[in-house]
Amino acid sequence: MRILAATFAGAMLLGQAAVAEVTKVAANGSVAETMDALVAAVEGAGAKVFARVDHAAGAQSVEMELAASQVLIFGNPKLGTPAIQADPLAGLYLPMKVLVYEDSEGAVWLAYEPPAEMLAGTGVPADARVVDMMTGALGKLTGAAAGG
Repeated sequence: MRILAATFAGAMLLGQAAVAEVTKVAANGSVAETMDALVAAVEGAGAKVFARVDHAAGAQSVEMELAASQVLIFGNPKLGTPAIQADPLAGLYLPMKVLVYEDSEGAVWLAYEPPAEMLAGTGVPADARVVDMMTGALGKLTGAAAGG
């Protein structure tokens, strides 16, 4: 029994340590408006939108409820390819993703994992130029979509 408790406690600590840092940006519009603005910003910057995932619609399709929540999956091969060339495992984390969601108090947020954090388990150095470029792009795109 002690071994089981120690194993469980160790797993909980490891799970907490594995929680990624997330950058959150407050948005002025609804989830749909903010997501539309993010799509426009991404496309305006010359990047490609690969998918727009509506979590709330998915929940509704199985007769469950979820606050408004959407994920945009997008990228720019000029930014992503060098990271994947440095380490093919970067392809597990790219293309980039931004979540737009409504919290329990009705506030809307854009959220994303900072590229240095996201790519930390790969051979892409945190101080690589591509990481700086991705960080700057995410900041600009989410700032534009936030409307403020």
